[in-house]
Amino acid sequence: MTTIATHPSPGAEFGASPRAALLARLLDPAEVVMFDGAMGTMLYAKGVFINQCYDELVLRAPDLVREVHAAYVKAGAEVVETNTFGANRAKLTQYGLEGQVALINRRAAEVAREAAGESRLVAGAVGPLGVRLEPYGPTSKDDARAMFAEQMTALADGGADCFVLETFGDLEELEQAVLAAREVKASMPVIAQATVGPELRTAYGASPEDVARALDTWGVDVIGLNCSVGPQTILEAIERMAAVTSRKLSAQPNAGMPRDVGGRSMYMASPEYMATYARHLVQAGAKVVGGCCGTTPEHTKAMVEGVRPLAPRTRVLVGETRNAGSPDVGQARTPVPMAERSRIGAKLAAGDFVTSVEIVPPRGIDTTKLEQDAAALAKAGVDAINVPDGPRAQSRMGAIATSLIIERHGIEAVTHYACRDRNLLGMLSDLLGASALGLRNMLLITGDPPKMGPYPDATAVFDIDAIGLTNLVSKLNKGLDPGNNPIGEPTRFVVGVGVNPVAIDPAHELKRFHWKVEAGAEYAITQPVFDPAQLESFLESIHDVRIPVIAGIWPLVSARNAEFLANEVPGVTVPPEILARMRNANDRSKEHAVAEGIAIAREALERVRGAVQGVQVSAPFGKIELALDVFQG
Repeated sequence: MTTIATHPSPGAEFGASPRAALLARLLDPAEVVMFDGAMGTMLYAKGVFINQCYDELVLRAPDLVREVHAAYVKAGAEVVETNTFGANRAKLTQYGLEGQVALINRRAAEVAREAAGESRLVAGAVGPLGVRLEPYGPTSKDDARAMFAEQMTALADGGADCFVLETFGDLEELEQAVLAAREVKASMPVIAQATVGPELRTAYGASPEDVARALDTWGVDVIGLNCSVGPQTILEAIERMAAVTSRKLSAQPNAGMPRDVGGRSMYMASPEYMATYARHLVQAGAKVVGGCCGTTPEHTKAMVEGVRPLAPRTRVLVGETRNAGSPDVGQARTPVPMAERSRIGAKLAAGDFVTSVEIVPPRGIDTTKLEQDAAALAKAGVDAINVPDGPRAQSRMGAIATSLIIERHGIEAVTHYACRDRNLLGMLSDLLGASALGLRNMLLITGDPPKMGPYPDATAVFDIDAIGLTNLVSKLNKGLDPGNNPIGEPTRFVVGVGVNPVAIDPAHELKRFHWKVEAGAEYAITQPVFDPAQLESFLESIHDVRIPVIAGIWPLVSARNAEFLANEVPGVTVPPEILARMRNANDRSKEHAVAEGIAIAREALERVRGAVQGVQVSAPFGKIELALDVFQG
């Protein structure tokens, strides 16, 4: 992490105007400064539906936004935040507004200034990008910093006095926002606020102390927390932050936790309750206080009155303040050698040829056939059974549960694990549980979108993709969670990824494969291969990052089956000559078609045997005897 120079001490550079004097107070560790409250809550109350872009209202309905700012000024707020929490390029693209980033942010600052006048400060509000950064997503740190800088440049041009970076759950992303702020205007004060949940952790597992130490190291002017939880939890977190930093602290809690009332989310904390906790927050060390979701000008007025009698209070540090380096993180442990993690891992590590059969989980809860097939494959000497995770967005038994059932029969499972259905926290929970239950072999995939399956209206999560998931599992193998917090005993996963040798965009597929290897992939399984020459060409293209590759083999059973794979299954290419062979065989009889499909699969297996370290043979329509016929050939 980068160390950033501390903002200069307030002084003559601010001049003697009311705004300059207030800006000096904002930077004075002993002075209490009051921020405003929620913007979105107020706009929603004024009839703006939530499916609209609230940030664009500064162009479409500036009077509405100005009225909200003016109400907070009247209530006693000394700093008003621009209506730009989501006005970055990544989020505005969702509304087709990516070309108006500069216009929206500059106008938002101007509208806020019109309401604030010259006796109040305007804080340029900057929220997260809403995309995952490397190593858990496709957005690079440089790209993230550029998007933050684009937004902040326009806010500064519009007249913002300071930046408030708020509601960040990822310290890596927050660091890029801080760097962008210093690049745009090094003299402009920066308030940086993370958000924690009820368990006092960010979404990536950072504690309040981790947040304080990191922001202290990066030299931001005010360190704080906002959103997510109510004032009681924020108070506890502020008390912990005050013990490890001498920086000025800020706190902008929600008006309690939202509750469902008549189908609407309502925040139940009263203005009087918020005023009480505003006093507690100041007494705990927070000298910048305001409100977040659910708060209104009434809450702000009560909080202003509540903190007015309080005198400045000096914080006493417990231990030494960190002045350099990264925040404390867990020490990464050396992963268990792959050969010691599983039998498949041992064979891959030794360079031995691995055999596996893919069986799709059952649609219901009857596992009789699954268990019979697992026992038969174990008896036949197959090394493993591959278990897809909702392939083609079908609703089936979960891959983890299916894998555990399979492993009762003495054969290892290779568990496919998809990003489609789970957020980052759900994935972490699943993976820790899978490891504790003894699963070791994972194939990490992004997953097919729901629109491919029978439930097209189902919501896809895709919190991270296969590259981010590979980073996550690799960290778990080193004993760390996504926030670099130690989990104790490391997991022992053998980390596999998918790859498509015949992708429509081979350059993009090759780039993603390189990223997967860089993230920690230890082996790869290909999509079904019907043209060995294409696989050989792909293997040559990855010679610089070669990890063990297991080739996917699919025994076709009919011409219709071949045409379905060729035309309706993403990532699968069936060459014209293979389609022709299957059609000719199908014309003779169904039996000839099955025999021809097995012959094609055997030819592919023999052709690729010397180039790969194993094969995964699919069992079409659950017929494992067809897969075994391929091996017996």
